[in-house]
Amino acid sequence: MPHGSVQQPGKPTTEAAYLEEMTKAVFRSGFSWKVVEDKWPNFQAAFDGFDVGKVAEYDERDVDRLLADAGIVRNGRKIEATIHNARAMGALTQEFGSFQKYLRSMDEQDYEATAKDMKDRFSYLGKTGTYTFLWGVGEEVPEWEDR
Repeated sequence: MPHGSVQQPGKPTTEAAYLEEMTKAVFRSGFSWKVVEDKWPNFQAAFDGFDVGKVAEYDERDVDRLLADAGIVRNGRKIEATIHNARAMGALTQEFGSFQKYLRSMDEQDYEATAKDMKDRFSYLGKTGTYTFLWGVGEEVPEWEDR
């Protein structure tokens, strides 16, 4: 869990890297982080390297394929959230030019307003998931205890 002397990761440079980090936050929610980390290479393969355009086009056949994949955590709501989040991220990229520019558009807001905006746009990002996502992509966040 991010806090104290844990070094914060750097900012992603691709849309796929943002979607990957968001998907980690989604799948870690209420689940063993170690299990998710151990299975992560399988997630990367199963979700086409988190290519936002590809994942956004997933349909019911893809959901069924992922639900049958023992190499990942087979949670239908989280799989569907990942597809929704790819679509939302793609729309923001269209609107702002990149996902990072969307994040920069909120620079003047406080953390609570940014977190609310993200929770409204993306699926399965609650209080902790939003925090760990933003921290994981190198965004400014309050101390863990103050979130």
